[in-house]
Amino acid sequence: MQTQHTTPSKEQIALLPEFDRLGPNRIALVSTAAQALQAHAELSRSAVWGFDTESKPTFFKDQLSEGPHIVQLSTVDKAWVFQLHDPECRAVVAQLLALPGITKAGFGLGDDRKRIQSKLGVDVAQMLELNMVFRQRGYRKDMGVKGAVAVLFKQRFIKSKKATTSNWALPSLSQAQLVYAANDAYAAIRVFHALGGI
Repeated sequence: MQTQHTTPSKEQIALLPEFDRLGPNRIALVSTAAQALQAHAELSRSAVWGFDTESKPTFFKDQLSEGPHIVQLSTVDKAWVFQLHDPECRAVVAQLLALPGITKAGFGLGDDRKRIQSKLGVDVAQMLELNMVFRQRGYRKDMGVKGAVAVLFKQRFIKSKKATTSNWALPSLSQAQLVYAANDAYAAIRVFHALGGI
């Protein structure tokens, strides 16, 4: 019988030292076709990316999201935050997500997949839901990025509530938004490798 592991509580996580996040010098904002093509060239050198999306929050019942408004992809060295306003930039993001042979690893990706299909017209190839990996290894409930970082690194992953619920559809993102978004994808790639590359 498989061993059951417990997920650390919020209180336990709060006592851990902070996870070493990517700083602004290792985060690229991508909003034009030229920037997207440069990102494509750099990302193509890696076989696995940390992956996440952000959408402008909805505040009313039955309000439909028009997201994702940004897509984040990360290697262990750098993260790219793609804004999806520009049609050519959006087309490059669609190509990246549909690329076979590259694993896109992240947490809570069910909604992301549906929104990407709706907005970009592609299915994400080789998407890996890290919560499922933890479940297969005996963790009962969804880990999420905070739980995974606590279990694997004995560190606390900081998520700003203000950034979480901020407007991701803005034409210009704040540095706090960029750091928040990039590190969701960066933490996912770090978790992937800490799990032994699955």
